[in-house]
Parts: sequence; structure tokens; C-alpha cells
Amino acid sequence: MPGKTKVSILGCGWYGSALGKALVADGMQVKGSTTSIAKTDDLAAQGIQPYIVNFSPGEEIYDADFFDCDVLWIAIPPKSRSGEGAAFIEKIKGIINAIKQFAVSNLVFISSTGVYADSNQHVNEETDPQPNTEAGRVLFEAENLFRAENSFKTTIIRFAGLIGPGRNPGRFFAGKKAIPNGDAPVNLIHLDDCIGISKAILAKQAFGHLFNGCSPVHPAKANFYTQAALDSGFEKPEFIKELKEWKIVESVNVGPILGYQYQVLL
Repeated sequence: MPGKTKVSILGCGWYGSALGKALVADGMQVKGSTTSIAKTDDLAAQGIQPYIVNFSPGEEIYDADFFDCDVLWIAIPPKSRSGEGAAFIEKIKGIINAIKQFAVSNLVFISSTGVYADSNQHVNEETDPQPNTEAGRVLFEAENLFRAENSFKTTIIRFAGLIGPGRNPGRFFAGKKAIPNGDAPVNLIHLDDCIGISKAILAKQAFGHLFNGCSPVHPAKANFYTQAALDSGFEKPEFIKELKEWKIVESVNVGPILGYQYQVLL
């Protein structure tokens, strides 16, 4: 892309705002969306041009200028605990309509390794996910809506469990007792690697691909979270030593296509 790359980030939450800050530091022009007027000052302070954008059904608010970009990044997870499934899919359809209206050519959609069922096997981008949770099913449906479009190129990143600043894994199970499935392998990724993979996609212009973002190291749940709690001075959790449903998330695309090496190994 000649000149200064313009990236619009739809959803400046924990990951989206960190990505925006990193891209600004790289000299890119970054636009970021929020649904909260209160957060616009925070985005502006990080050098991100703020926009109020909302694709909730019946409440659509957006500015055409937000979609004037080289790459649109979509980082809005479904609120599955509040039963947002159907509304989330309507949001995605609204976003796709806007993408086509404003002729955005490159898109990155943030999904989750939660689309893969815990099917007691190693999974990668070539595995049929067969999601068995509400959030997994909704995200997989959203992925397929983007894939069905041929007027723009979509790259999908399926991030594993997110850890990093403000998401200390030592807190997750601190002090809890009889936690099941203690021998199950963990699938996690640090924010630094989320940003690293994202920047590699831009650098390689790797649009039209699927990437699993997950640390290649998979310690047992009990070992990892116990050590994390102790390292942070929290009360030691207690796990049941058992192996029930599990998966190990791997990638056959991150290395060969992006040439990316993980910075934070668990």
C-alpha cells in the first residue's frame, strides 16, 4: 500500500485499543471505534482518531469516513453470556453491508479458538471446528458470513485465551477449590503475540487467510494456573487431577505465511 497505511479498528476494547496504539507507533493512520462517548478522549490521547460506531440492530450509527481505510479490523466479540447470539449475527450483516457500501477491500475479523470443540485432539486451521458452545457457534457463523463475500478479502484470526496487562492468569482461579479437568492442556496467547501476529498480517499483506493465534506451549491447566497464582502472590488454587474434554490448538499457517515467531512462551 503506497503512502501512509490507513487502518480502521471496529471495537477498541482490550485488544483493539492496544493494536491501535501499536500501529500509531509504527506511523500508521488509525481510526478507532467505540460505542461510548466517554471513551473517545482515551482513544484520542493514544493518537487514535475516535469515532462513535454502533451496529446494534435498530441503533446503527456510523460515519462514512470511518470506512475510508486500507484495512478494516473487526474486534467485537459476541456477548454470549447475555444471549446476544442472534443480535450479533445481525450486527455482522450490518457491518458487511457498510463494507460493501464503502468499498473496503481488506478485512481482518477477530474470532476465537472457541470455535473448535474440545474433541480430545490436536486442531489447526484445516480442522472442521464443529463448535459446541453458543459463543463458538455464533463466531463460526460470523466467519462464514465474511467468507461468503467476494467483493473484499477477509483474514480471520482465531485467538486462544487472552492474557497480558489487566488479564493476569494468576487471578483466574486464585483460591478456588476442586477445579475440574486439571490435567487438560491450556490454549493461551499473550497480548504481545496478538499484536505481533496482527502486525505481521499487515506487513505481509496476508489477506484472505485463516490464522490460529495460540502459544505453541501447552502446560497442564493445574500446573500453569497454580504457578501463575503463586507468582502473583494469590492464594493457591486446587485442581482435580483428571483429564476430561480437551484440545491442543496449533497453527499450520502462522509460521509459513507470516514467518512469525512467538515472543511469549507459557
